[in-house]
Amino acid sequence: MPHDRLRRRLIASALAGPLLARAAAGDWPAIQRAARGQTVWFNAWAGSERINAYLQWAAAEVRERHGVTLRHVKVADTAEAVKRVRAEREAGRLADGSVDMVWINGENFLAMKREQLLFGPFAEALPSYVHVDTAGKPTTRVDFSEPVEGMEAPWGMAQLTFFGDARGVPQPPRSLGALLAFAKQHPGRVTYPRPPDFHGVTFLKQVLLESSADRAPFARPVAPERFAADSAALWSTLEALHPSLWRHGRQFPPNAAAMRQMMADGELLIAFTFNPNEAANEIAAKRLPATVVSWQHAAGTIGNTHFLAIPFNARAKAGAQVVIDFLLSPRAQARKADIAHWGDPTVLAVERLAPAERALFERAPAPGTVAQPAPVLPEPHASWVEAIEREWARRHGQ
Repeated sequence: MPHDRLRRRLIASALAGPLLARAAAGDWPAIQRAARGQTVWFNAWAGSERINAYLQWAAAEVRERHGVTLRHVKVADTAEAVKRVRAEREAGRLADGSVDMVWINGENFLAMKREQLLFGPFAEALPSYVHVDTAGKPTTRVDFSEPVEGMEAPWGMAQLTFFGDARGVPQPPRSLGALLAFAKQHPGRVTYPRPPDFHGVTFLKQVLLESSADRAPFARPVAPERFAADSAALWSTLEALHPSLWRHGRQFPPNAAAMRQMMADGELLIAFTFNPNEAANEIAAKRLPATVVSWQHAAGTIGNTHFLAIPFNARAKAGAQVVIDFLLSPRAQARKADIAHWGDPTVLAVERLAPAERALFERAPAPGTVAQPAPVLPEPHASWVEAIEREWARRHGQ
């Protein structure tokens, strides 16, 4: 019967994935040979010219070094790629899939892992993984409180970072309490993007963590019966903050780019980002003045790692592993960390690299970079995102 055949194919695919992943650990040259001549379709967000240009550089490198063709499939939302892989499995397309690599983390990783839509484990078998700073950057192995278990490879670091012109913000507010006081002193000059925008939800999660005495519930899947009590501090803090926000907290900019432009135009005094080097990038591009400074809350701000994964039915699994290994190499990571190219913080333990490789990362601090990096607060479990978005919409989504 058709259903029996489909079930057998699913079982065969589930068994084949781990076998192929173990092959990468035992015989990397064989993976490199299999990769040569393959085309890797990489589904990745395309909202940044710098990122797109970096991927074009990487494509030229892997073509020359490994004979692999890297194609950037430009997506507005990673969920598009997840839906495509899910639909292919439901249609019985268990091999020769249309997605070979995906830039992913958080909710999308959780969904793909739990639905067994990922190839692996493969990440820790890559030769370049030996340089990853798993001790100093624990989010390289835990994605929104979900163990990675080698099912995705860390690619870059992110941490909530605030920025503003030092002429208007001579003493940056480096705590939630200080930010609340600053907003009250400067009514209408602070805001956050409207959820479910990623940066808006990240701000809500920061408020959740920083205003809650007990953070233990946030490392676990959200408990519906406990949600009201566990999130009470978030809503009470927003009630105190909103009257002092831009347009009294009744309207919100659509995204972080709009908020940044409002800050550049003088309408806001503070903006924020998830890339600690964004202000430095904007200063270098002459879109922000050199007097802009960046900071993080002294007790910590939310941070995470973004990753690269391979779907279970990818047609170019070998090619994808070779590309990811290159993207983890010191040369590729150093270029990505350079604000002249992208400015995305590295996942590598730079201090453990050989001197010549370490030198690739050595450059003078650029104007606008964070002077005093703060501890990273781990993301709440991915299940908290939907619950927070839904409750925010009910309370403030008029």
